Amino acid sequence: MDTEPRLVGFAGYKAGMTHLFYVEDSRRVPEYGKEVKAPATVIDTPPMLVVAVRAYEKTYDGLQAVSEAWMANQPKDLYRRISFATDPRPDAKLAEIEKGLGRVAEIRVIAATQPREASVSKKVPDLMEIPVSGGSMEERFSYAKGLLGKNVTVQDVFEPGEGIDVIAVTKGKGFQGPVKRWGIRILSRKSRKSKRAVASIGPWVPRGVMPQVPRAGQMGFHNRTEYNKRIMLMDEDVDRVNPKSGFKNYGFVKGDYLLLKGSVMGSSKRLIKLRKTVRKISYPEEPPQITYLHTEWQKRSAEQ
Repeated sequence: MDTEPRLVGFAGYKAGMTHLFYVEDSRRVPEYGKEVKAPATVIDTPPMLVVAVRAYEKTYDGLQAVSEAWMANQPKDLYRRISFATDPRPDAKLAEIEKGLGRVAEIRVIAATQPREASVSKKVPDLMEIPVSGGSMEERFSYAKGLLGKNVTVQDVFEPGEGIDVIAVTKGKGFQGPVKRWGIRILSRKSRKSKRAVASIGPWVPRGVMPQVPRAGQMGFHNRTEYNKRIMLMDEDVDRVNPKSGFKNYGFVKGDYLLLKGSVMGSSKRLIKLRKTVRKISYPEEPPQITYLHTEWQKRSAEQ
């Protein structure tokens, strides 16, 4: 647990993929100390605006909100997502939370993305509720109170080299049959009725189709979580990561970004939620040494 209060989550937009070479720094693998190649996903992470502070108390029915304080002078784009009272009275609401701090079990902030600072063709921000971790409850409240109405960057939350969890929606494939959806074998050409179907969907008893039987249905566009994706690079030097012709279906990264080792679910421009990992793996504390970052492939494909 952190000794000082800090946010445990952030959000960005998927820009695309590339590959890099880095010096393997894990002593448990045979390639330790050698230069190895790895795929990497680029996440565009423009600053997030902290628009509200919310306090929760623990009840028999779980966590329930005690009160929340919204910032004054909200940006116009925020009204595209949510409507506000004429006067949010943030000082009075913060005083109310502070007065009942003894029964507060958790302090969270509501942060809004800023799509105008990314290459995303939309104006409506995405809202994300982020817990504050570390320190005493008074320190958490004071920390969240100081963030209200201010921008938070990804460098305030994560560090290069650490492992984080990634939450996003996978690519949608629509309604698919059991061959594509579950990978069952195609039946013989002499099969009756269908070849791309399950031959036997269950016994006579029990009289019903059990949930383990592969059936047609929705494939993709599911919310999924991947654990311990390592941050290979965090930077704001866009010339280091942008391809000459931009990322396919995305464009150019304009500001802060991070590179995650491996692939990340979802298509380009999709919202990617990042959080501190809940299943920690002991990665080396020092960030990996990147020797080469590929940015030329889109240029060559455009010339062809």
